[in-house]
Amino acid sequence: MSRGQLRIYLGAAPGVGKTYAMLEEAQRRRDRGTDVAVGFVETHGRQHTLEMIGDLELIDRRTIEYRGATFTEMDVDAILARRPEVVLVDELAHTNVPGCRNAKRWQDINELLDAGIHVLSTLNIQHLESLNDVVQTITGVPQRETVPDEVVRRAEQVELIDMTPEALRRRMAHGNVYRPEKIDAALGNYFRVGNLTALRELALLWLADKVDEQLDRYRADHRIDATWEARERVVVALTGGPEGDTLIRRAARIADRARGADLLAVHVSRNDGLAGADPALLAKQRILVESMGGTYHQVIGTDVPGALLDFARGVNATQLVLGASRRGRFAQIFSRGVGVTTTAESGAIDVHLVTHAEARRGRLAQPSATSALSTRRLLAGYALAVLGLPLLALVLYQFSDLNLGTDILLFLAAVVAVALVGGMWPAILAAIGGSALLNYFFVPPIRQWTIAERENLLALAVFVVVAIAVSATVDKAARRTREAAQAGAEAQTLATVAGSILRGDRPLTALLDRLQETFGLESVTLLEARDDAPHSPDRRQEMSMWRVVATVGGQPCFAPGEADTDVPVSENLTLVLRGRPLAAADRRILEAFASQAALALRQERLAEQAAAAQPLAEADRMRTALLAAVSHDLRTPLASAKAAVDSLASNEVDFDEADRTELLATAAESLNRLNRLVENLLDMSRLQAGVLGVSRRAMGLEEVVPHALDELGTAGREVRMRIPADLPAVRADPGLLERVLVNVIGNALRYSPPDRPPLVKASEHAGRVELRIVDHGPGIPEAEWDRVFLPFQRAGDRSNDTGVGLGLALARGLSEAMDGTLTPESTPGGGLTMVLSLPTAQAPDRVPEALPAGRTAS
Repeated sequence: MSRGQLRIYLGAAPGVGKTYAMLEEAQRRRDRGTDVAVGFVETHGRQHTLEMIGDLELIDRRTIEYRGATFTEMDVDAILARRPEVVLVDELAHTNVPGCRNAKRWQDINELLDAGIHVLSTLNIQHLESLNDVVQTITGVPQRETVPDEVVRRAEQVELIDMTPEALRRRMAHGNVYRPEKIDAALGNYFRVGNLTALRELALLWLADKVDEQLDRYRADHRIDATWEARERVVVALTGGPEGDTLIRRAARIADRARGADLLAVHVSRNDGLAGADPALLAKQRILVESMGGTYHQVIGTDVPGALLDFARGVNATQLVLGASRRGRFAQIFSRGVGVTTTAESGAIDVHLVTHAEARRGRLAQPSATSALSTRRLLAGYALAVLGLPLLALVLYQFSDLNLGTDILLFLAAVVAVALVGGMWPAILAAIGGSALLNYFFVPPIRQWTIAERENLLALAVFVVVAIAVSATVDKAARRTREAAQAGAEAQTLATVAGSILRGDRPLTALLDRLQETFGLESVTLLEARDDAPHSPDRRQEMSMWRVVATVGGQPCFAPGEADTDVPVSENLTLVLRGRPLAAADRRILEAFASQAALALRQERLAEQAAAAQPLAEADRMRTALLAAVSHDLRTPLASAKAAVDSLASNEVDFDEADRTELLATAAESLNRLNRLVENLLDMSRLQAGVLGVSRRAMGLEEVVPHALDELGTAGREVRMRIPADLPAVRADPGLLERVLVNVIGNALRYSPPDRPPLVKASEHAGRVELRIVDHGPGIPEAEWDRVFLPFQRAGDRSNDTGVGLGLALARGLSEAMDGTLTPESTPGGGLTMVLSLPTAQAPDRVPEALPAGRTAS
């Protein structure tokens, strides 16, 4: 059975017409003879959507009882039994009621697709998992229901239902989206023009990325190598030379001119790992590319133009930026160079050859070739050439019966031995000296520097050429071996450097430790020029112009002039080393360490800035939550009280005594609720500021609990009490304890079912009195227990929630201020029990830990 196809109608916000478009498509398919059924469609009371359903077949929903309420969900089994060709399933991100087979509706849809049924569904951009936090930042509204991006990306078709913010707001104003009483609040909050514009851009960009993925997949499946200029992509080629900064900035300007263009930087490394670029410069250029919004890539290949074009075609690049050749005119006669070759073979890709200050100045300086062999081996090679060849000639001269060909072969073997020991130059000396000895001792006329026969002259010439060629080959192999070993060691060291940055809380210190260990140094210090330090020639020597950013080892250097070796990282940063001068061959890897040190410092400072901004962000979040909550919860009791008072003051209606009593009771209840809200806010502000006054004395719980119930308006009718008469007195502040009980018992009343009122019971244990407030409501999962004590948090998403979510947070803070604790427990049979523990009057006082200003005890 082939899998069904999923088509998703994606919108930037509710009300753009996703469900309507889905129903239109269903009607079209039904008219063409397709078997279409409606599995689940939510009209939200919109008349036009209801009319569009028309006579489409509706599959009955499943009814589920959960916590005393009745819900309807899509019946997956009924759809599978009916097996239509196409089924409509609205709201892809919906979370199913517990008791359904799957937790999420998209999982239900996967079952239908696996059964071969095609599905039409809808989704808003804010429900995508990857954009959830971005949408919350823009709108201030968290989205609890999300869908993994991969689920949507796997859909065969995603159609964007687009609408301008102004058009959507007009639809709302006309009552086509929400009921009239919700329109003003929606237009002033979530559906502001700025919010809708940002959400629309998110939807367009996300869909553009999906279309881009589909295009790449199509090109790969059909083996299309030609560039399709559907989207501008600018690739800049980096050699690791100093001209890289110029090329990157030029490529960034080209990308900026084409809005939405991608910027990619690529460096082609030789696959033998020997002809490497400057790693320090590449590290700096990578940071520059990423700071401009681009990405950095590295590929390996022997043919640099071919590897570069393969990469550009692979990413569907439209423009390629190269630097002008650094080689001189004479060198370009023998080889066209990378730039010219790439331009000739680029095809549809536009190539920009950018001039720069390094053009025609020659290649980058490579490590000195003389360092391939040690001094000891060079001396041994020269000694073997000077002493060994005359000795060989003397020995062969004693055996005069050997012919000239044999003598030449033996001398050639000696030259090869010299090359193996000392390299090319001792071998060349041996070849020239050997030819002279052969001429004097073995070529007629003997013991003369003349050659009588042309065959002997040719043999000596071939001997010299072969000897030099063999010695050069042997020397090159030795150098390559040494370079490969050095490259391997550098690669391993640089990999360790990168790992030092990725691991640990202090990557900069770890990196300096690694540098000190690698080169056996006494100390390694990163210095930064002070802000007021002038750029004078004496700055290197003045300690007052520098400050130590980080140091490891022994005595640090306080100025670059004190160091044995210093490596400038930037205009104001310098890495200084003490212990011993380092060889010039180590400079490249030192510069790589220096670049990584700058990156690690930047990373640490960004982490510090983020940590410093965290309290501000938290305070802003709290302030936003407070304003959002208070704007609603202050308005509700004020509106009720005002409506009651205005009605009583009106002369247009003559109220009887019962109506007047009811209106007065409504006003009193609303004002009491408003008073409790204000008291909670004031107590929380005092508690966070650390200025809450606590006056503890001995008192009985039977004195305080009834007062709390009276303030709640229960008068004991809706709360059961079980407080033993012999319960010892507690030591607490009466006013604060009453505030704690009002909040905790009020919370229990709010969530208790009518037939099972809360229970307040007390007991004494180990010098403390425990007061348990037991409710049999929906309860809270244990994983959420700590969260309910945070300010402005509410348990779940229930419509009967009231208040700003300060009750339990304030109750715990006040309890701890009285040397008590407030902890949650699960109620047997379902529900939540809050345990308030207070010291008895006879228990010794326990000194509470001081709380920092601005923090709430929790």
